[in-house]
Amino acid sequence: MKQVRPLTITGGRLVTPDGVRAGALRLVEGRIAALGDASPQEGDDTIDVNGALVAPALVDFGVFAVDKPAFHYGGIARAALMPDQNPPLDLPSRVSYIAKSGKPDFWVHPLAAATRGLEGRELAEIALMKEAGARGVATGRRWIADSGAMLRLLQYAAMLDLVVVAHAEDAALAGDAAATAGEIATRLGLPSAPAEAEALAVARDVALAEMSGARLHFRQVTTRAALDIVRAAKARGVKVTAGVTPAHFMLSDLATADFRTFARLSPPLRCEADRQAVIAAIADGTIDVVASGHDPRGPEDKRLPFADAEPGMAGAETLLAMTLTLVRDEVIDLPRAFDLLAGAPARLLGVEAGELREGWEADIALVDPEQPWVVDSRKMEATAGNTPFDGQPAQGRVLALLKGGVAV
Repeated sequence: MKQVRPLTITGGRLVTPDGVRAGALRLVEGRIAALGDASPQEGDDTIDVNGALVAPALVDFGVFAVDKPAFHYGGIARAALMPDQNPPLDLPSRVSYIAKSGKPDFWVHPLAAATRGLEGRELAEIALMKEAGARGVATGRRWIADSGAMLRLLQYAAMLDLVVVAHAEDAALAGDAAATAGEIATRLGLPSAPAEAEALAVARDVALAEMSGARLHFRQVTTRAALDIVRAAKARGVKVTAGVTPAHFMLSDLATADFRTFARLSPPLRCEADRQAVIAAIADGTIDVVASGHDPRGPEDKRLPFADAEPGMAGAETLLAMTLTLVRDEVIDLPRAFDLLAGAPARLLGVEAGELREGWEADIALVDPEQPWVVDSRKMEATAGNTPFDGQPAQGRVLALLKGGVAV
């Protein structure tokens, strides 16, 4: 799927790192040829978007399933896929297959398994997987408890200039917990783990990253204590970044009070103070990425007692709308929102996308940030509708998505 004729998008509001401004965008051969004062040339196709936002298509960092209809619906043109597949992405052949799987209208960037079988012991063939198309290396859903193995991973990744994506939860403390220890978990009688399980994991991995000089990304940081550690590490110059999903800035553990398993997540929902700390961390730049954590789960995994249900949520379709709530609440502005959703994830992956810039990939989302809608799990494009936002009013919809200058 290649762009055959140049396309000029007029009448839009361009979302750039420098701000939002009226202007046009010209796309040629799958790349951005001009923006701002761009004018249609002879032979161009043209689209007048009547004041809609013209923004970079989203880059979803750290998803667990390739669910193209849901991603397209949510304005996502690329996703970094976690290695927790069946079988795991711990061989070059598997990485190569995944790297080609979504093209041409959706690009999947595989994250290689850090260890064989994601068991946390023996390092996988990371260099060969990088050659096969891996854009990063990840520990998967689990924390690597062996500090020696984690240090070797970080040192190896630093030599290869690959980002290490870590799960931030001390496994010995977290165990099989379904909730965060506190009043709600006690009232509900749910197996729980202390919020400090996250801070302990983050503290150790930050120390090892500082020793090795590696780039370290925590896929989700959801507690005040852990965010303080990340904030301090950044101030010291450690190459650490942090992500979060909308569930952890939109919801607290109160959402589990009716035992609805759509709110069974990993890490579990936190107390209100931690939710507010996440919002503050997004505002001050401690959190770099907002991702969907897309992990669709059907009734066989969710229609169970809360503690027995599998964690995970279908997040691709609600990612943009939930993040735009932060803009309406004046926590961040639009350029910052799209940096969280597209720019920063693209930089972590090392791809020329996620930003409206001349010469970069023409992955474009046309967005109406005010369009109202109601999240309905029964009508989602995902293979399963396990969203914790079911029934919630939302604002902001993608009107059209272009991948490489071609509408999808």
